[in-house]
Amino acid sequence: MYVKKGMVVIAPGNKHMKVFKDSNGYFITCSSGKKVSGHCPSVDVMFESVATCAKNNAYAAILTGMGADGAKGLLSIRNSGGFTVGQDEESCLVYGMPKVAYTYGAVEVQAKLEDIAEVIYNKLRENR
Repeated sequence: MYVKKGMVVIAPGNKHMKVFKDSNGYFITCSSGKKVSGHCPSVDVMFESVATCAKNNAYAAILTGMGADGAKGLLSIRNSGGFTVGQDEESCLVYGMPKVAYTYGAVEVQAKLEDIAEVIYNKLRENR
C-alpha cells in the first residue's frame, strides 16, 4: 500500500509493518514474523525500516507506554538524520518507552503530548 498525504496506517495484530521506498514513493508492507522486543507488531521493526528508507526525511515520535519497544528503532532514525521526539515524563501515563528512548540518546526533543504535533510542524517548516 502506497502512503498518501494525510493517511494513517495502523499495523494489524500479529503482523510487523515496514516502510519502503521506490520510484513511486513510500509504501507499507505487513507480514508475519517473530516477536521483536517482545512484540508483534513491533515499533522497532517499523522504525528501523523508516530509518533505512527515509533517512533525514523521517520524523518520528515515541509516546507513553511500557517497555523498550521503539527505543532502538528511534535511535536508528536519529542516527540516520531523522528528527525524533519523545513524550515528556509529566504528560505520560507510563514513562517507559519514552524514558528508554531518551536514555539511549534517541530523543532529540522532549515535549508534552499536546505539543508534539506543533514541535514536528515547526521542524518541518524550518527544514523547508
